[in-house]
Amino acid sequence: MKGKAKRVILIVLDSVGIGYLPDAHLYGDMGSNTLGHIAEQVPDFNIPHLTQMGLGNIVPENALPKANHPTAVYGKSAEKSAGKDTTTGHWEIAGSVLKQPFPVFHEGFPQSFIEAFEAAIGTKTIGNYSASGTEIIQELGDQHVKTGYPIVYTSADSVFQIAMHEEVIPIERQYEICAIARKMLSGDLEVGRVIARPFIGSSGNYTRTSSRKDFATLPPDNIMGAVIKSNMEVIAIGKIYDIFAGKAISHATKTANNTEGILETIKAIKADSSGLIFTNLVDFDMHYGHRRNVKGYAECLEDFDRYLPEIQEVMKDDDVLIITADHGNDPTWSGTDHTREYIPILIYGKGISPRHFGVRDSYTCIAATIAELLGIEFATETMSCLH
Repeated sequence: MKGKAKRVILIVLDSVGIGYLPDAHLYGDMGSNTLGHIAEQVPDFNIPHLTQMGLGNIVPENALPKANHPTAVYGKSAEKSAGKDTTTGHWEIAGSVLKQPFPVFHEGFPQSFIEAFEAAIGTKTIGNYSASGTEIIQELGDQHVKTGYPIVYTSADSVFQIAMHEEVIPIERQYEICAIARKMLSGDLEVGRVIARPFIGSSGNYTRTSSRKDFATLPPDNIMGAVIKSNMEVIAIGKIYDIFAGKAISHATKTANNTEGILETIKAIKADSSGLIFTNLVDFDMHYGHRRNVKGYAECLEDFDRYLPEIQEVMKDDDVLIITADHGNDPTWSGTDHTREYIPILIYGKGISPRHFGVRDSYTCIAATIAELLGIEFATETMSCLH
């Protein structure tokens, strides 16, 4: 099976949804529309290069500007998996549909688990509620520094997060504590990720560090493994390594923000490789979606758009670029949770004829597209976006 490309560059714009799904009422998300509402509320919103690719043409009735002659294959996909979290979305993009969502604990974890966890790590904990990571270290940081008790918290995602001051608990011990939690969180408690959230500073001025480490549950076999088995590489940039627990990854680079992720992607494109470059750009979600910052979200998209010509310029003739998302996070919506939305899909390359592919019923269409482009065998629930 001969492919159309030597390499696929897959960039996930974390949380950049394009309109609510038919089952969004089950999640309280009827009417959500991340891109559409940003375009409505930010009059000078300007993303000319994504527009030229066909982003606005995906949903004709939205407020995004349209291209007369799009340069990419464009369309959207529903999510077949239950849930709307980062791990579920990325796993489905890679070819795995989850029938049951990862559990979330909006009211905190069961007290019986917390007591067992405290016994296992030999210390009490504090917190155990849903909170912003930047806020909870200000709320409980002084108590943590005084007592040495780790701060446990969660969010709208399926996560068990542990914040600890680097001068109170050494970083390697922090990772040990998180590894213990990962092992214990099984069955009905098997969250998608346990996350170490180290911080530094003093009272009133605590800040998180770049020593974050994710302990994800192991994913099923997926397109990444198929790429490796075909004697090609999977290069992971951003939090891809953590989301997939390091499985089927040849090389990984962690990044602190979108700019680092984009520059590392450009660096990887310039290098000689074959297979898949898989990048997650998290700032849209982490800094602006969850914080319901519409203007900041718009500016973040504009920043990415300004880099897009450089990404396209360094692509080789047999490279294909896929730009997509993993869920929505409408910054105009109530609460701080992700939103259950379609994701946009743009496919660009010298050998790709622009067209509108319409709508797919599963993110696995992206895995199918990668398999077709690279000429490898991989079965998915939904057909490629190239047809």
